[in-house]
Amino acid sequence: MEQFVYLIPLFPLLSFAIIALSGKGLSKSITTFLAPGSVLASFIVAILIFISQLSNHQAVTVPLFSWIHVGEFHADFSFLVDALSIIFTLVITGVGFLIHVYSTGYMHDEKDYNRYFAYLNLFVFFMLLLVLADNFLLMFIGWEGVGLCSYLLIGFWFRNIDYARAAKKAFVMNRIGDFGFLLGTILIFGVFGSINYHEVFAHIGNVVVDGKLITWITVLLFIGAIGKSAQVPLYTWLPDAMAGPTPVSALIHAATMVTAGIYLVARCGVLFSMSSFTMHLIAIIGVVTSLLAASIAIFQNDIKKVLAYSTVSQLGLIFCALGCGAFSAGVFHVVTHAFFKALLFLGAGSVIHGMSGDQDLRNMGGLKKKMPITFITFLIATLAISGIPPFAGFFSKDQMLAEIYTHNKILFVLALLASLMTVFYMFRLLFLAFYGEFRGNNIVKNHVHESPKSMTIPLSVLAVLSVIGGWIGFPHALGHQLHLHHWLDGFLSTALKMPTTEMSLNTELLLMLITIVLILIVVFWARNIFITKKYVSNNDEDAMPLWKEIIYYKFYVDEIYESIIVKPINKISRLLQDYIERSGIDAMVNGIGTSVVNWSQLLRLTQTGSLGFYVGAMVVGMIVLIVLMLVKI
Repeated sequence: MEQFVYLIPLFPLLSFAIIALSGKGLSKSITTFLAPGSVLASFIVAILIFISQLSNHQAVTVPLFSWIHVGEFHADFSFLVDALSIIFTLVITGVGFLIHVYSTGYMHDEKDYNRYFAYLNLFVFFMLLLVLADNFLLMFIGWEGVGLCSYLLIGFWFRNIDYARAAKKAFVMNRIGDFGFLLGTILIFGVFGSINYHEVFAHIGNVVVDGKLITWITVLLFIGAIGKSAQVPLYTWLPDAMAGPTPVSALIHAATMVTAGIYLVARCGVLFSMSSFTMHLIAIIGVVTSLLAASIAIFQNDIKKVLAYSTVSQLGLIFCALGCGAFSAGVFHVVTHAFFKALLFLGAGSVIHGMSGDQDLRNMGGLKKKMPITFITFLIATLAISGIPPFAGFFSKDQMLAEIYTHNKILFVLALLASLMTVFYMFRLLFLAFYGEFRGNNIVKNHVHESPKSMTIPLSVLAVLSVIGGWIGFPHALGHQLHLHHWLDGFLSTALKMPTTEMSLNTELLLMLITIVLILIVVFWARNIFITKKYVSNNDEDAMPLWKEIIYYKFYVDEIYESIIVKPINKISRLLQDYIERSGIDAMVNGIGTSVVNWSQLLRLTQTGSLGFYVGAMVVGMIVLIVLMLVKI
C-alpha cells in the first residue's frame, strides 16, 4: 500500500492546478467540491497506508524518479513512509479537510473564492511534501513552498496595506530561519557525504564527527525550526499572521506550518541527541517562549490574537519537551493540539461571523444563548487545551510534563506555570465571549446568529476528536500502555546521551493530581474575576501599572526590532541607494553613455561633405604618419 504514497500530495496539487489555471471561469460549486474533495482523497489514502504501517512496522522508501546527480551529490525525488511521517500526514490531511469544508461556508461570499482555495490546496501540497520527503533537500523544497503559500494566504486581502505588511513580515522572518536550515543541510552533506535521512542517520555511529561540528549542524537546523515554529526571537510574525482569513489561521497555527519545526527536530532526533548543548538550548528557548507568549495572551482583547499567542506558547512547551528528549511526547501533543487548536480558531471564526466581523472580546458576552453549537464546541476545546481530564490535552500535556520532570525540576516548574497561565487566559476568553451580558451595540446584538452547517459540522467533528484524541496515548499510570509512544519510539531517537530516570508510579500519580488541582483552582479564580466580579478589561494606559503596560504592549518587542533592526537597515539601504547606487553605479553607467553621445556629436563635425576638407584631412594624416615613422627610425 505504501507504493501509492505519491497520491497523497498529488491530489491537492492537481486540484490547485485545475482551479488556478481555470481562474474565475470555474464555478464556485465545482471549486467547493474539488478543493475539499482532493484533501479528503489524500486523507483516505493516508488512512490505508497507516493501517498497513500498523501491521508491518517498517519504514518504506518509495522512489519516484532520479532528480539531481552531480558528482558525489545525489538527491532523488522519493518519499519516506514511517510512523512519524504518516502521523503528520494524517493530521495535515484530516484537519486540513475539515478546514476546507469550514472554508466553503466562511468564505462563501468572497469574490476571490477560487484564488483562496487554489492557495489552500497548494499549501497542503507543500506541507505534505515536507513531511513525506526522504531527504533534506526535498524537505527544503516543501519548507520553502509552505513559506510562500503562507505569504499568499496571510496577505490574501492584499489591498489592505496592514495585511500586506503582515504577510511580508512573515515571509522575511521565515527566510531568516530558512537560511539556517539551508546552511545546516550543506554542513550535513559535507560531514556525512549525503543528505538522505537513511544514509545520514544509519552511519552516524560509523562516522567520526567533531562534537562542535554536530553542535553547529543542530543549532543551524534549530534556527530553521525557530523561524517556522515561531520561537524566541523569531516569533513576532505569528500573531500578525491573524491578518489572513480565520480558516487560514487555523491551518497555519494548528495542523501545518507551525508544526514543521517540531517535525524537523523530531525527524533529526538522532542528530540532536548527540549535542547536549543544542538540547539544552531547545529546552530553554522553548520554556522562555511559552512563558513570554502566555503572559502576553492574558491581556489581549482580540480573540484571534489570544489564540495566536496561545499557539506560540503551546509550541514552546513542545520544544521544551523535545529539548528534554521527550520526542514521542512532543509529537503526541502536536496531534492533540491540532484538534483543539483548530477547533478554537474555527470557533473564533464562527464567533466573528456571528458578530459581523467584530473580534474584540470587550464587545462580546452572552453568546452561548445565540450560538449554542459554537459555545459547546469552544468549551470542549478550552477544556482540552487546559489539560482537564478526560479531554485530549490532558493526556499529551501530562506525558510532556512527566518527562520534563524526570529531566529537570526547574524546567518542570516553569512548564507547569506556563500551562496554568494557559488555563487562565483561555477561560478568560471563554467567559468574556460567551457568558454574562452582551456588551456590543444593539445592531450587532440583533444580528448575532449561529453559523451554517458547513461551519458547525467541522466544529462538531473536531470537538469529538478533542475529547477522544488523547486516548491513543493513555497514561501508564492509569493502567494502560502508551500505544502512540511505543509505536513512535522505533522511528525516533533511541540514542539519547542525556541521563534519564524512570518516574515511579506513585510520583506520576501525585504529579497528575497536583496538576489537576492547580488547574481547577485557576479555573475558579478566572470565574471569580470575569463572571462573579464581571471584570472585562481596563486598558486605559494612564491607569495601568507599569508591569501591566509592558505586558499589554507585548514587551515592546516589535518596537525594539523596529528601532534596532528595521530602521537601521532601512537607513543603510537609503544611503546605499543614494551614494552607491545612484551616485556611484548609476552615475558611472550614465556617464559612459553620455560620453559616447558627446564624443559622437564632436566627431560628427568632421563629416562636412566638403571634398576640399577631406583632401586636406588626408594630407594632414599622411604627414602625421610620415613623422611617426621617422621618429620611430
